[in-house]
Amino acid sequence: MQNLVIIDTGCANLSSVKFAFDRLGIQAEISRYLGKIQSADKLLLPGVGTAIAAMKNLQDRQLIETIQNATQPMLGICLGMQLMTEFSSEGNVETLNLMSGKTDLLSNTGLPLPHMGWNKVNYAKDHPLFHGIEQDSHFYFVHSYGVLTNENTIATCNYGVDFSAAIASKNFYGVQFHPERSGAAGAKLLRNFVENV
Repeated sequence: MQNLVIIDTGCANLSSVKFAFDRLGIQAEISRYLGKIQSADKLLLPGVGTAIAAMKNLQDRQLIETIQNATQPMLGICLGMQLMTEFSSEGNVETLNLMSGKTDLLSNTGLPLPHMGWNKVNYAKDHPLFHGIEQDSHFYFVHSYGVLTNENTIATCNYGVDFSAAIASKNFYGVQFHPERSGAAGAKLLRNFVENV
């Protein structure tokens, strides 16, 4: 059985991510202990709220270096994905710099912010994270900031403008949507992360 650790970022959606794995019959533990994080087979980096508050939490918990040095697969969710890039204009804060890209306020195209609700996702063919998930499946989003498409984008979504719905580089993966709130497609993506990457 895989040792799955949800990094305790001090953000509010930790337990909902854990419950999503519980529903799949997959055991996941929430922890902020460096030894537990370092010895995990797979890691999750969830987050809600602002980038500046989340980075302060990670700094206070002395987790930044451990996350940056992680060699096992890690999945960032929502704000967790944004933190994987170099910089967030939400508070003008340097983020974890696990891959290139930056997080900006979504362009004002007349659509309300935050972008909230179900939207379809178009993903790169044959990516293991989306294995067995129908193209243009709907996932659940809640965000005002996003990562514009770049060389690490593996899935896009459009909300007046195209943005990265998922990114990946080396052992780091991120999704802007909330798989734990995205029904069958989200559950399948979480299972894929455990079994396929």
